[in-house]
Amino acid sequence: MAVDEQPTRSTGPRGRTGTALAGDPLQVANRLRPVLVRLSRQLRRETHALGLTGTQAGLLAVIRTTPGVGVNALAAREGMAAASVSGHIDRLEAAGLVERVKADEGDRRRVGLRLTPSGVRALDDVRRRRTAWLAQRLKTLDPDELERLDAALDVLARVAEVKP
Repeated sequence: MAVDEQPTRSTGPRGRTGTALAGDPLQVANRLRPVLVRLSRQLRRETHALGLTGTQAGLLAVIRTTPGVGVNALAAREGMAAASVSGHIDRLEAAGLVERVKADEGDRRRVGLRLTPSGVRALDDVRRRRTAWLAQRLKTLDPDELERLDAALDVLARVAEVKP
């Protein structure tokens, strides 16, 4: 196909439009990306309703799974500048959601992070709210659509895996 040609479009079940190039990774990426952006944006809105940013909720989740993680390690893991993460942690600490704790062993100057009970509740609230919003949207699908979406989740999870 020439560069300026448009792919042939066809209408599928329930009026959805597909392309003749549906197996082309670039075409699939062009269709998938905006959908993921919209979903992500809405899930962030659900977080904001609880007084947290999406970044803060993400940091809380990492701290929950790796208690004692330091700011530098957290920044490296999240691909963020340490100064930026430190600012988020300062705000989370001021809100009573995170606490800094001195290491028990080794270098006593090392400070790690852990969630407070309020931080655990806040993170649980974020997950509950996001899941409830998404479940409500999924209820609008017919059983066949829901089954197809469920079947695609393993594939999407593989796509989301970060590899060096």
